Amino acid sequence: MRKHSLDRWLLTAVLVVLLSSSSSFAAKKDAKKKKKSNKEVTYDGTSLIIDGKRELLYSGSIHYPRSTPEMWPSIIKRAKQGGLNTIQTYVFWNVHEPQQGKFNFSGRADLVKFIKLIQKNGMYVTLRLGPFIQAEWTHGGLPYWLREVPGIFFRTDNKQFKEHTERYVRMILDKMKEERLFASQGGPIILGQIENEYSAVQRAYKQDGLNYIKWASNLVDSMKLGIPWVMCKQNDAPDPMINACNGRHCGDTFPGPNRENKPSLWTENWTTQFRVFGDPPTQRSVEDIAYSVARFFSKNGTHVNYYMYHGGTNFGRTSAHYVTTRYYDDAPLDEYGLEKEPKYGHLKHLHNALNLCKKPLLWGQPKTEKPGKDTEIRYYEQPGTKTCAAFLANNNTEAAETIKFKGREYVIAPRSISILPDCKTVVYNTAQIVSQHTSRNFMKSKKANKKFDFKVFTETLPSKLEGNSYIPVELYGLTKDKTDYGWYTTSFKVHKNHLPTKKGVKTFVRIASLGHALHAWLNGEYLGSGHGSHEEKSFVFQKQVTLKAGENHLVMLGVLTGFPDSGSYMEHRYTGPRGISILGLTSGTLDLTESSKWGNKIGMEGEKLGIHTEEGLKKVEWKKFTGKAPGLTWYQTYFDAPESVSAATIRMHGMGKGLIWVNGEGVGRYWQSFLSPLGQPTQIEYHIPRSFLKPKKNLLVIFEEEPNVKPELMDFAIVNRDTVCSYVGENYTPSVRHWTRKKDQVQAITDNVSLTATLKCSGTKKIAAVEFASFGNPIGVCGNFTLGTCNAPVSKQVIEKHCLGKAECVIPVNKSTFQQDKKDSCKNVVKMLAVQVKCGRGKKN
Repeated sequence: MRKHSLDRWLLTAVLVVLLSSSSSFAAKKDAKKKKKSNKEVTYDGTSLIIDGKRELLYSGSIHYPRSTPEMWPSIIKRAKQGGLNTIQTYVFWNVHEPQQGKFNFSGRADLVKFIKLIQKNGMYVTLRLGPFIQAEWTHGGLPYWLREVPGIFFRTDNKQFKEHTERYVRMILDKMKEERLFASQGGPIILGQIENEYSAVQRAYKQDGLNYIKWASNLVDSMKLGIPWVMCKQNDAPDPMINACNGRHCGDTFPGPNRENKPSLWTENWTTQFRVFGDPPTQRSVEDIAYSVARFFSKNGTHVNYYMYHGGTNFGRTSAHYVTTRYYDDAPLDEYGLEKEPKYGHLKHLHNALNLCKKPLLWGQPKTEKPGKDTEIRYYEQPGTKTCAAFLANNNTEAAETIKFKGREYVIAPRSISILPDCKTVVYNTAQIVSQHTSRNFMKSKKANKKFDFKVFTETLPSKLEGNSYIPVELYGLTKDKTDYGWYTTSFKVHKNHLPTKKGVKTFVRIASLGHALHAWLNGEYLGSGHGSHEEKSFVFQKQVTLKAGENHLVMLGVLTGFPDSGSYMEHRYTGPRGISILGLTSGTLDLTESSKWGNKIGMEGEKLGIHTEEGLKKVEWKKFTGKAPGLTWYQTYFDAPESVSAATIRMHGMGKGLIWVNGEGVGRYWQSFLSPLGQPTQIEYHIPRSFLKPKKNLLVIFEEEPNVKPELMDFAIVNRDTVCSYVGENYTPSVRHWTRKKDQVQAITDNVSLTATLKCSGTKKIAAVEFASFGNPIGVCGNFTLGTCNAPVSKQVIEKHCLGKAECVIPVNKSTFQQDKKDSCKNVVKMLAVQVKCGRGKKN
């Protein structure tokens, strides 16, 4: 027995040793693997240094709450295919903590999921923490409840604000740390930002502003997270913060880092202009964007971020005051996540060209020459090697210029930069677009637009509301960001002797408001509405009225279009009706502002009952729509999901102003009655993400503020970019895709480096029709080309031969391709090739 016991003991001891050794080996192996994946991020005067290597960073802003989790994979994938290696996002405090101490990190607020998807695609992340973000987002991302903290002043050396900010900052950063998302832990986050464009308000806070910036810097630096931090538009950013540039032309406007050991970073290169209701269409050309980026990199820049790369949608009530629901739609990826060409492709080619210059840009010595008034040469050479890259700039906006460089002559297009990654070969010019163009189409859905059976519910006008205020309550404080609507009521008496009797004398109600909009009723009769604008929020509403002797009853509905998102002392910003008076009485002007008691109430009954949801629908009595309805009416109907998998939208033709829900999800604010100077609404189409939809019986609910609208004119559409074009000049530089770098040499990938035009359909679609083709001097843009005075007669025939029935086609851009009987009908004209094709599914040609 003893021998067997001893044997068992020895066997057990051996097994323990073996298991212990195995566990120790596995732990060491895991630690080694983890250490290998961890990346230290530092910087020097040239660039960020990731895992010991200097890097060129091409970044794009994509905001997770402005698209759905179902859209994220496609958007991130397209961003990477566009040549980006980094995604930048703000962190939205009022999304994550809408109520104090109650947090939300699900659905569109799932920041961790969003960052892990970026990591899965092999990309880096820049995390712009706030606490204030602006971003045309309601309240600049600050939660409303902060306004009600006693003694608080935002964004300054204020105890209350700093306490709440520190708690929030630590909560977010600890969450990132727990998920091992920092580069120092093997994650994708390589750069952080604290505060945002603070220099715009710092002067208002004087020394307290300077103290606050130093405090914010110390806060994130003290957490030792292993990443650098930036402050944008903050030239006096305290060490070790990197001061970064925001703007359109940082290559010319940025004074540079405030220390020699800091790199030049561009945190916001605005790809377009955000839109507000009442705006006409605006855009920024891709030629200008490409020029600005090339110039910045030619002047020691090593990081650019496109703000926005995908703008997305301000769902629900999330936009700042007057900002449209559609956000930065003219970005390289449009509101629906579709590639907007040529902006997407031309910038992709730019990133390819800069990558060919990577070694000289990161390790070479910069040199500058000024051969002419409007010309400039900036180049980088690495001593002792043949490594060289040059940027030849022509700042003349009217004419091409010839530049001599290293024994060769180069013709540079007006206001453009040519990139030579070996100081000899032009691989890219910022003004010469060889990528394809697209035009967006909204196709009326056959499946969704069956006859709508609208039912309506109209809000009841309040009579006399409770309240003892002697002035109307401020509207932000009344609504508390729970609704866009706040009611005000008062009664006033008019003696019959005070009513005008003289012919031509009329009585008026006059309401001076600080914004944003209002509706008014007197004695139950609708008087009308008024509104301000993004530039001038204050307005005066004045309307002739008929008063009665005795008691009169005035009702006002104050309307918000979002909270402010910028400026100093935001916590003390006011809006809503402020001065109310009756004009035309024989006794003089009757000021109701402080002579009457005001009652108030927040929101609509329909909002409180949640009648935009299936469950809430049952809580009110709906009536059949008979073709006419007063203002403040809810409309509901059902529809089937639009066909195909394309993006879906609702076009709000016939409507005025209000809010849209689909299956209980807030689509956003619409405002069709606020026309631009061109006489058109700023936004007509409103994005309905596919994840909001079911195959059949989708609930559409609309709250409409204005009377006598025509909901039957609304329709659903599917969105595509099936109109594909090319517009290439015969003297353009061939695509950068022909080139690669091997050691110190730039080499051609193909045997024949020649100029071509490429047309490519998305997905599985093929070219179904050639709608326009001209080799000559055509004019116009994609979707609207016309013939010029010169045109090769065989143009369309050539394109059809090359392209019909194909998913992608390549057309040589030269005279021999389009000459008939070797004749050039207009010899002295520099030819352009304009092509427009239509892509489709399953069509034989």
